[in-house]
Amino acid sequence: MLFGETLTEIALINFYSKGVKHMYKVRSILVLFFLSLMHAGVAHAQWVQTNGPYGGMINSFAVIGTNLFAGTGGGVFLSTNNGTSWTETGLTSTWVSALAVSPNGAGGTNIFAGTLEGGVFLSTDNGTSWTAVNNGLTNTNVRALTISGTNLFAGTEGGVFLSANNGTSWTDVNNGLTNTFVRALAVNGTNLFVGTGNGGVFLSTNNGTSWTDVNNGLTNRSVMALAVSPNGAGGGNLFAGTWGGGVFLSTNNGTSWTEVNNGLTHLHLNSLAVNSNGAGGTNLFAGTCSGGIFRSTNNGTSWTPVNVGLTHLQVHALAVSPNVAGGTNLFAGTFGGGVFRSTDNGTSWTEVNNGLTATSVRALAVSGTNLFAGIWGGGVFRSTNNGTSWTAVKTGLPDTSVPHLSEHGTHSWVFALAASGTNLFAGTAGGGVFLSTNNGTNWTAVNNGLTHLQVRTLAVSPDPSGNLFAGTYAGGVFLSTNSGTSWTAVNNGLTNTNVSALAVSPDSSGNLFAGTYDGGVFLSTNKGTSWTEVNNGLTNTNVSAFAVSGTNLFAGTKGGVFLSTNNGTSWTAVNNGLTNTDVSTLAVSGTNLFAGTGGGVFLSTNNGTSWTAIGLTNRNVIAFAVRGTNLFAGTWGHGVWQRPFFDIINAAKGGR
Repeated sequence: MLFGETLTEIALINFYSKGVKHMYKVRSILVLFFLSLMHAGVAHAQWVQTNGPYGGMINSFAVIGTNLFAGTGGGVFLSTNNGTSWTETGLTSTWVSALAVSPNGAGGTNIFAGTLEGGVFLSTDNGTSWTAVNNGLTNTNVRALTISGTNLFAGTEGGVFLSANNGTSWTDVNNGLTNTFVRALAVNGTNLFVGTGNGGVFLSTNNGTSWTDVNNGLTNRSVMALAVSPNGAGGGNLFAGTWGGGVFLSTNNGTSWTEVNNGLTHLHLNSLAVNSNGAGGTNLFAGTCSGGIFRSTNNGTSWTPVNVGLTHLQVHALAVSPNVAGGTNLFAGTFGGGVFRSTDNGTSWTEVNNGLTATSVRALAVSGTNLFAGIWGGGVFRSTNNGTSWTAVKTGLPDTSVPHLSEHGTHSWVFALAASGTNLFAGTAGGGVFLSTNNGTNWTAVNNGLTHLQVRTLAVSPDPSGNLFAGTYAGGVFLSTNSGTSWTAVNNGLTNTNVSALAVSPDSSGNLFAGTYDGGVFLSTNKGTSWTEVNNGLTNTNVSAFAVSGTNLFAGTKGGVFLSTNNGTSWTAVNNGLTNTDVSTLAVSGTNLFAGTGGGVFLSTNNGTSWTAIGLTNRNVIAFAVRGTNLFAGTWGHGVWQRPFFDIINAAKGGR
């Protein structure tokens, strides 16, 4: 219940209870009531999640009846209408890597969510509430889940665990499992298969009591996905999707394997799914790291890409569910672009992300009346109405769904945004810098001379020169004096070239500061021509953000906030009240300093001397933007949030 609403209700209760017994107090109570309403108008706003940007990182699916569950980088979402709309369930603050569903004895459904670092969660009410069920689960990095009869298996980074009582207790079942980094699980009759990080496939015929490696012919042992489909002999075909080796087929429960990659031009697999084609055969789908989806109608003998309408080509999850027309829907979960649906076996795809606020917002920028969001794996979105609605503005950007670590080098995600006049710049992970002169409608690569294309941060000089600086990973700092048309490396004295933050002093000095990964802060007084390390007193040198307020320079680090009043010559930790010191972003508005952390937003009104938590405490806040009278916060896995300044200040005064 919101704070303002609570006060209003208290006033009403006072009015009706005390007023009846003590009529002479009515006048004073009415005064209290109206004062409460006035206070409610100030305090009730709180943080409000904007309507997007929609999409995000989809790691897993589970289907039960008409309910489709999606495990994301920010929890579990539910769609009851084949992805047309989504709602957030009660599991919101964790990375969900695996899902599994099964009927329970009460006529309902158990939904299990496997998470990274949080173990397994159980919901018996369609995701409304969740309970951690980790007794005996000694490794809580869960990569896969599967159900066989009444047995629930969890594949973790520390092997396989079995629960025979819906997660109430777990037992490790790893005898013979020589590689315990489990990425995939599959069941075929009484056979349980495990796909491991670099040990190939293992088989258990006794519910995990013992394991045998079954890798004859499996020339790539990095198994990312497993799938089983019926074969004409009454048995099952077992498929293994590997990282770099494509797809392998076994028709004898793993005793031998054959590579089946004809036509499969992208060999880094993330996911597999099987769908009956209605004619007695099966369609096999492969989700790849950078090539989208491929389909085989002949058990992998040949493959065809099926990507029409699939605008994000890094596919991490696939699922099949029945539709109302008696056919099937195929769902593709992408890494950054959310969910896509096909009703024609992959021939065409439609984005279905309405309500799916699972985006990770790495950057925010304001240009005129426009608010821009740079999405991890999702490109750039624009809002002209403070987040009431968002529009994707990606034309000219490379395939934003594929990171630089894919099998093809130069793809990109958006790390940084910067506005300079009518120019908007986007720094990407692997694609360098892109320029838009029309509010994101079109983008052009501006990388001449930019020899390192992993751009982590951008800064624009506030003086008339409008110099643009790009901080790169492993390449240091680059300077452009002509809006990105050309770049020059400016790294003399910059002994750590993993640059994570940049700031330009707004005063006439034009001092340029570079924050680095594990190298602290460097200062340049000549536009990057030379640099000096300035780390005296900076006890944490993993710098993620800067903010400048007058003569005060603030550095956000993995160890909290530090203040320098002398251009970095010396630093002092200013963390009193900052209960989460994993600081990703900083922002200044007037005398107000904001810190975005792994545990929400904090405010200081006295240059960091003390801090007050002001909400989003269960969110990882990684970007800020100030527009008008509002503060916008970009989060990991939960889109963009907004809160008015007057509400923030009022809440801080009340200690909230």
